[in-house]
Amino acid sequence: MIKTLVQHGNSAALIIDKPILELLGVNLETPLKITTDGKSLVISLLPSTNYEAGFEAAMQHINNKHAQVLRKLAE
Repeated sequence: MIKTLVQHGNSAALIIDKPILELLGVNLETPLKITTDGKSLVISLLPSTNYEAGFEAAMQHINNKHAQVLRKLAE
């Protein structure tokens, strides 16, 4: 896919097509990291910072599924 930059105020913008955004799970609020090696531009998704919510959900699932075994191990 070949893209060109468009004028956006005093800056230039790169328009990313909706199917690509959907494939990557990116929306307007998604933080992106932009890096370069001097020849290429790399746009990457930042790792999720919502680790605590995922950890809590996983612990709740384990506690619910293995409650009896965990109680016996705690004795």
